[in-house]
Amino acid sequence: MEKKMHVVLLSLGMIVAGASAAYALQAGGVEVGSLETGSVVGQPFKELTVDAAFYSIEIGDMKTWYPPMTVIDFKTRPGAPVLLKVTNKATAEHGFHLTAAAADQSAPTVLDTKLVLKPGETQYIGVPTSDLFYGAGAVLEYRCHLHPAHVGGKLLMIK
Repeated sequence: MEKKMHVVLLSLGMIVAGASAAYALQAGGVEVGSLETGSVVGQPFKELTVDAAFYSIEIGDMKTWYPPMTVIDFKTRPGAPVLLKVTNKATAEHGFHLTAAAADQSAPTVLDTKLVLKPGETQYIGVPTSDLFYGAGAVLEYRCHLHPAHVGGKLLMIK
């Protein structure tokens, strides 16, 4: 009985350890980097097509991620990893939080990534399509996690 308990605890420890990795999902996880040096599941970012671009902008006193709604249709898209371009066009540092997690709950495998961009900085986020379909619903939300009052948006995935 004691041996079985250790195996269960070891298993749970491995699950917790895997969940604590910032970008670990099922098939390789989310990767963040520059266009020249980044890669996801062995494919360099520069060889992938950008599926969607997001911009932190300021309109008067309002700070927002633009566009407020983005759609990717996977019915007509090849199965290559998804590549998202994220650019801070604002005058201050902003965060980009992309998640499928509900506000009150999330599984260890849910897609949940955060990055911080300096003014004028661009980063790319690569996600294997299998991770999107396994670890996300049909809608992902994006927002500035550094400034909760800033306006975010939604990424709709048509599967």
